[in-house]
Amino acid sequence: MPSRVLLLNANRCTTPDPVFPLGLAYLTAALRHAGHECFLADRLAQADFLGSAAQYSRPNVIGISLRNVDDVLIRKRETFYNELSLLITSLRDEHKCPIVLGGSGYSMFPESLLQLTGADFGIAGEGEPAMLALLAALETGNDYQHIPGLVFRAAGKIRANPGRPGGLECGLTDTDWSPAIAEYYVRSSSMLSVQTQRGCAFHCCYCTYPVIEGRHHRRRSAEWVAEEFLQAERLGARYVFVVDSVFNSSPKHVVEICEALLARRVKIPWGCFLRPQALTRDLMRLMARAGLKHIEFGSDSLCDEVLAAYHKEFTFGDIYHSSELARAEQIEHCHYLIAGGPGETEQTLEQGFGNSRKMTSAVFMAIAGMRIYPETQLFARASAEGVVASDADLLSPAYYIAPGLTADTVLARLETFARRSPNWIVGNPDPGYRDFVARLRRRGVAGPLWSYFSLLQHVRPDRLTSRS
Repeated sequence: MPSRVLLLNANRCTTPDPVFPLGLAYLTAALRHAGHECFLADRLAQADFLGSAAQYSRPNVIGISLRNVDDVLIRKRETFYNELSLLITSLRDEHKCPIVLGGSGYSMFPESLLQLTGADFGIAGEGEPAMLALLAALETGNDYQHIPGLVFRAAGKIRANPGRPGGLECGLTDTDWSPAIAEYYVRSSSMLSVQTQRGCAFHCCYCTYPVIEGRHHRRRSAEWVAEEFLQAERLGARYVFVVDSVFNSSPKHVVEICEALLARRVKIPWGCFLRPQALTRDLMRLMARAGLKHIEFGSDSLCDEVLAAYHKEFTFGDIYHSSELARAEQIEHCHYLIAGGPGETEQTLEQGFGNSRKMTSAVFMAIAGMRIYPETQLFARASAEGVVASDADLLSPAYYIAPGLTADTVLARLETFARRSPNWIVGNPDPGYRDFVARLRRRGVAGPLWSYFSLLQHVRPDRLTSRS
């Protein structure tokens, strides 16, 4: 018998832009494909969030997605999970049915968050196969305790089953996007998102993608991806962002997606995360022809010694070459940097600053300190060095700073260099950033805004203050 499922997007993080709940859209598609009925409510898009949820009568199951646990900023340390308990209490007053937690943020701390919030179940990792199996078990009364990825209570204890990747088996329809909610995100940011693959086979020491999505790349049909670009355009989006951990995990995959976009005559511009390695002039040109306008490189450092300690498996030479390819095609590009992680010293910071001067067309987005997550190589290193206990509850943010450095000294070095280098943006945007973004959006500017922010820092730094 089909179930009625209420899906709630609990995300309230809006920096740098509010992000459409794409994971819930894919979950909706999988549930719909299996014959279930779904209703989606969104905390950001709907002022009366719980009122909107209450419109959906008598759900059999409620699913809540937590996208972000915290802001990953060592100085601010804002968290986003504390209100989940109150949300669940409010829902229980209205709906007497099981409540299931999921989402990328939840998946990193599945047992802690189930205990903290009092939810009935959790799903760590991909939601589609586990949610479908749980709905079937709840409907028939069968045992659910062996469902991969399920988190549950048994004999007074919380148990978490190992996950087994297996989602993304169907494409979206226009309805799966929830047009009323999509309209809010288009109005707020001009953008919607698409995912072309899941999983990550790379070995960055801090990264959570392999933990959440699996350690193998699982790629979607290029035709499905092109159709979802067109769906986003029909919903009013003026820009699409590809949310893969890295879009260029395989040159063959990039070619297939770009050729499908060209064959379907997709006109909407797009951006993506790229790994600054194994890129060629022909591949960059193809992406540009297919509409690529912005690249966000996961470079992390501009010093070979630090890149090796981060397990990045590429060099500054690769980063420079990738940046030059983007510059030649007039594609806006930035490099994300994490300063102060393993292997960092005063000397490597200086080397990174110097190398950045060789890439005058790039923007650099830098943070200090490396957020420590469970099941990562960084956690093993941090616990071995005594930075955190081996049984630490990392739900409360903990950061790694290399021996001999402090967060304050790293931030001071970054901020001092950024004052002389307008193409550097450090940590949280300036207090004037929100007003600046609103002005650009009102003028019809679509896509990421870091290049505009960098330009204005260069031309009129006084405009990026709370007084603007």
